[in-house]
Amino acid sequence: MNILTPRMPAANEKTSSPATDGPPAGRRAGDTSGTLVLIGGACSPNGEALGTFVRRSSGREGGRIVGFTTASSDPKGSALAWRNDLQAAGASNVEIPIVATRNAAQDRAIAKLVDEAQGIFLGGGDQVHLVATIAGSRVGNAIRDAYRRGAVVCGTSAGSAALTETILAGGEVDETGKHSDMHIGPGLGLLGFRAMIDTHFAQRRRLHRLFVAIAANPDLMGLGIDEDTAFVVQGHLGEVVGKGGVTFVDGRGVRFDNADALTSGAQLTLSYLRVGMLGPGYAFNLRERELECLVQAKEAGEAVETIRGEAATGGKR
Repeated sequence: MNILTPRMPAANEKTSSPATDGPPAGRRAGDTSGTLVLIGGACSPNGEALGTFVRRSSGREGGRIVGFTTASSDPKGSALAWRNDLQAAGASNVEIPIVATRNAAQDRAIAKLVDEAQGIFLGGGDQVHLVATIAGSRVGNAIRDAYRRGAVVCGTSAGSAALTETILAGGEVDETGKHSDMHIGPGLGLLGFRAMIDTHFAQRRRLHRLFVAIAANPDLMGLGIDEDTAFVVQGHLGEVVGKGGVTFVDGRGVRFDNADALTSGAQLTLSYLRVGMLGPGYAFNLRERELECLVQAKEAGEAVETIRGEAATGGKR
């Protein structure tokens, strides 16, 4: 297993920009053939969440896994730790380039590693920094393209939160008791469906934070993923594996909220926010924002042909 330090481009070397390197970032939701393994953080090396990523990446059979610890404040130390955890989970062919800067994210050799990978892993830390560093770079574009061709992309904690079109960060009380500003901004865009991910969900009691974010952006759907738990997405369907569950928050039906009037310390008021919980064994339809079994039941009911008598139709046919 290797931890690689990328070659820095020379001062006069031309690097690509998001506008010119690779295909446009826009895509239809579900227009992919890859798999997302979205972990809520604190995953055990021997747990089902991380094990699902390794298994689907053929990691136990030598499938190449390329990892990134860009979100971490200590990318090299984090890379060493994740190398050991991925090895404990059964992966034998792991490479973790140290991509700590925007220049490193433009490295062609690292982008080629991603092109050849069966699995791509994004570690935790700061999702805003992760997106700012790799979005639109050669490495970021290679991750997107690998996902489109069928690779398995896994994120944990900040790595998971960064994979949506819109990301959430901040909006909590820090260790000094100060309330931090909430950040809602663009993400890496691999998961569409107007979804936003929050992690460490039950353990850090983040339901209120997600309520505030969705109340201010009611067209979005929040997905709160518990620790050592993965939400595995293929196409428009997701399922839960691991120790915990996934909470979904849909704001499209909200009739009243005071989100625009909130200031630090203010109380949120809202009505008709739709909230549900997902456990293992049930598929979730991201397009419909509903359990797949209920979507199928509804479609089956609508498809039933009915022959009515003249009185039932209210007149002659």
